[in-house]
Amino acid sequence: MTDRECVELLQWAAPRLRLRWEGFRRVRGQVCKRIGRRVKALGLEGGAAYRARLEAEPSEWAVLDALCRVTISRFYRDHRVFDALRQELLPSLLREARARGEAVLRVWSAGCASGEEPYTVAILFRLGLSPDFPEVRLELIATEADDDLLTRARRGCYPPGTLRELPPEWAARAFTRTGEGEQCLAPELREGLTFRCEDLRAEMPAGPFHVVLCRNVAFTYFAPPLQREVLARLVERLVPGGLLVIGAHESLPESAIPLERAAGPLPIFRKR
Repeated sequence: MTDRECVELLQWAAPRLRLRWEGFRRVRGQVCKRIGRRVKALGLEGGAAYRARLEAEPSEWAVLDALCRVTISRFYRDHRVFDALRQELLPSLLREARARGEAVLRVWSAGCASGEEPYTVAILFRLGLSPDFPEVRLELIATEADDDLLTRARRGCYPPGTLRELPPEWAARAFTRTGEGEQCLAPELREGLTFRCEDLRAEMPAGPFHVVLCRNVAFTYFAPPLQREVLARLVERLVPGGLLVIGAHESLPESAIPLERAAGPLPIFRKR
């Protein structure tokens, strides 16, 4: 299947999956390779034949939907965001929680891919914040629609290149190198973390949460009406003063949601 055929297929199929074609422009190479392999495996000639297959067999839409999930991730991705959380925003939340007599920080990582984001939060909390807030424990829920990615996340072992943005002293304390060259997360840093197979478009954990990270999923790939629906449901799950973190290149849809920027131009918002 040619690149042009793939683009035309995505432009036709995306609205039917409640996605937006524009979100795939920068990553279409990855997605088109997957679709091309699927088309070849089915013995089809190209994009038009695969479109006919989708129209003839509704079950194939679920396959295409899975092929469209982009899985690029790494530890401490967008380091300025995590620096702001570590240095100012999370300490402020923790002081407020302590003043109310609360002993749990609840965080949700939505669309967690193979676990780099939630494990980053766990490392940041345990190594960066716990020494100053020893009475507070972390409860972290990480959701992802792809079972294969969740299997990798639960294993907790990664190629060294995914750790390149993590502060070196944390990487040295948090990971052990295996004989195969992988870096595996220490068991104690997995405490309090629960992985769930959930599609953000259909289901969400109940909350409430002090922090929700929804980065490079909903506000990149979802169609605008679905973005507004998801945003409203995310904010419902935040405590007053809670934080919503989105991707560095994302923007929130126009809405009447009570959010304000929490860290200047960084993509971190506080629930008013």
